[in-house]
Amino acid sequence: MTMQTVEKPGWRRWLKRGPLENLACCLIAAGVIMLMQPLALVLFTYSFSIILVGTLMFVIVSHFPE
Repeated sequence: MTMQTVEKPGWRRWLKRGPLENLACCLIAAGVIMLMQPLALVLFTYSFSIILVGTLMFVIVSHFPE
């Protein structure tokens, strides 16, 4: 008896917890680095927005299936 894998639709393949949680963590880390750097005011200006997007993304993605 063989098990066949059913191919999920395209959008469900991308909605996996692991890769998107990693992306959210990278966004949060990038925002913190942007917040601490002393060179460019533009990076400092957008750092809070990046941290906020990463945090919200992490909260939402943590409810996705594995």
